[in-house]
Amino acid sequence: MEAKISPELIALHGLSEQEYARILEILGREPSYVELGIFSVMWSEHASYKNSIKLIKTLPREGRFLLAKAGEENAGVVDIGDGLAVSFKIESHNHPSALEPYHGAATGVGGILRDIFTMGARPVAALNSLRFGDPASPRTRHLIRGVVQGIADYGNCFGVPTVGGEVFFDEAYEGNPLVNAMAVGVLRHEHLARSAASGTGNLVVYVGAKTGRDGIHGATFASVDLSEQSAEMRTAVQVGDPFYEKLLLEATLEVIQAGLVVGIQDMGAAGLTCSSSEMAGKGGVGIELDLEHVPIRETGITPYEIMLSESQERMLLIVEPAKLEAVQNIFEQWDLDAVVIGRVTADKFLRVRLRGETLAEIPAETLVLGGSAPVYEREQKAPARPPEWDPGRHPEPADPGEVLLRLLGEPNIASKRQVFSQYDHMVQIGTTVEPGSDAAVIAVKGTRKALALSTDCNARHCWLDPFEGAKGAVAEAARNVACSGARPIAVTNCLNFGNPYKPEVYWSFAQCVKGMGEACRAFETPVTGGNVSFYNENPAGAIWPTPVIGMLGLIDDVSLATTQWFKRPGDLIALLGEPCSSIGGSQYLKTLFAEVAGPAPKVDLAAEKHLIGLLLDLISAQALASAHDVSEGGLLVCLAESCFQPEQRLGARITFILSHPASAEYFGESHGRAVISFAPAKLQAVEALCRKHSTPLLPLGEVASGREFTVNQHLSLDTEDMYRAWTNGLKLS
Repeated sequence: MEAKISPELIALHGLSEQEYARILEILGREPSYVELGIFSVMWSEHASYKNSIKLIKTLPREGRFLLAKAGEENAGVVDIGDGLAVSFKIESHNHPSALEPYHGAATGVGGILRDIFTMGARPVAALNSLRFGDPASPRTRHLIRGVVQGIADYGNCFGVPTVGGEVFFDEAYEGNPLVNAMAVGVLRHEHLARSAASGTGNLVVYVGAKTGRDGIHGATFASVDLSEQSAEMRTAVQVGDPFYEKLLLEATLEVIQAGLVVGIQDMGAAGLTCSSSEMAGKGGVGIELDLEHVPIRETGITPYEIMLSESQERMLLIVEPAKLEAVQNIFEQWDLDAVVIGRVTADKFLRVRLRGETLAEIPAETLVLGGSAPVYEREQKAPARPPEWDPGRHPEPADPGEVLLRLLGEPNIASKRQVFSQYDHMVQIGTTVEPGSDAAVIAVKGTRKALALSTDCNARHCWLDPFEGAKGAVAEAARNVACSGARPIAVTNCLNFGNPYKPEVYWSFAQCVKGMGEACRAFETPVTGGNVSFYNENPAGAIWPTPVIGMLGLIDDVSLATTQWFKRPGDLIALLGEPCSSIGGSQYLKTLFAEVAGPAPKVDLAAEKHLIGLLLDLISAQALASAHDVSEGGLLVCLAESCFQPEQRLGARITFILSHPASAEYFGESHGRAVISFAPAKLQAVEALCRKHSTPLLPLGEVASGREFTVNQHLSLDTEDMYRAWTNGLKLS
């Protein structure tokens, strides 16, 4: 018996009174229970972006290399020449990972991989951006162990190298961890697949795993605050099977490359509802579904549950009748279902039927992003921040060496080998630069090209100044790929924030979008797509604004890929960029004084562009042995990390004149800087290119053959002691 529509049921579905009134206006009648569920998931924040789309549309989405723009397809696609393209995207799986860390993270990886291969691209790399609370707490250790194992198991079993990312800890994420998953794939232009349905009479074909009850209302669950009540929605957490997804990958790419599909869409958030309505809406057509033909794995499953299930490893295809047998034969060879469950119609309605009875009939364009789904812009109010900060009230460090050791042992700076050692980063044998350097580098098979990949965001800076913090996230990601020898060409983003109905949260979101847009326009790196994740808070409060940037860089010659580690004793060491003059927003300030205060580092975009151009010219001229972006922990941490070759440790003798307080120059985190090393014979070439790119060059010293690490008269350490502090800083067992 169908549930009776009531104010309580409407509220339970996350729909406001105004939104329900709009549904009545659209339908001209009261909705059925199935229709209410469809509107609920499609008008949720997770699916409709109703509170963010107006601001997201202000981001730069045009670029000469783009083959698919943000919002057009499952993922963005960028031309890299020679008839090849790269598809890449990042998305969140935060709430599921908070409740079920293993399955939440694993299915986050599975979902983003499907977004890539539905474009016709073979996944070649996975990355992630993870944020947790205090690593000393049992709950955090439980979460991170589950999340990392889920990421590792899914990626390793599927057969994609997990090559990079970031892990950050702060009390702000104690009740709401963030798990952002990124995937990258390579395809030939002629194999680019589209998601729009077309061709009246064409068949709607369900492929992949059978439908169960897992993941029902997952999109709605992602659109509410975490609380004791929402934590009971464990059925909203999906369960994945990476081996099954591997079969789905191979069958999907085979039918795409054979030219057998008109359109294809992953059944991700909101499952069959989202995939069918989006395909219809994008194509300006209708889709009619007959639910009795949907493959199911549980008895008694209802039409409502079938439409809203988010069971994993499923896709929806649009196929011409004459090509159905060929499609089914390919999927049968891979032991997968390929079942006709509907057809394309001309009336532009999403129609859901069961044995001839119509259960839902909704204009498709009212459900989809860019259609007539609700769009809001919420109230904004700048939040209160710490009182004006006086940098002079903190004494200069009496022992910078002791400070450096403490910073190297900070979980945010310390080695993440405990995490990435669980990932198979060499499967497919394309990984040229493994996890641990500024960016991962993946060779593009059959060419001399390579991709450099990085995820970045300093949320501490974003909390202090969301505009500058978001600019800084883009700038740091661009510097990381440039230090690896790659030209930044495009970004994807995952925007993690609290409840958008809170004016302070929405102000931070708007400021971050503004800063990100300004930086992306300056670097000519269009935003190809991504994800907005609101409601990342619990009764203890909201997370810090965390706009994670996934950067794609292109190296024309893989032999030029550069790493951060010093290579030879006797090489010169220098700083590119201006010395730092402030410790505002730094890990130093947090570690020594338990403060998040001061002005966040400001980003000079013109100087950043000069620096990136300089790095690329220096690497192209083969003038550098190493390059390392200066970021968390500041200059001395950057220098120390440059000594930590995976195979051996080198030392450094550093001598330079301070022009600002030692704390700022040693541990401040201003942007626009990189540490480089090079042979003495290359000095004139380096100086000439620095002049060409209007970038300051500050000689720092030289690489030492022994274990000494000395800086001016301030500190003298053994590199093995530093390495020990760095490797032992993060304890998860």
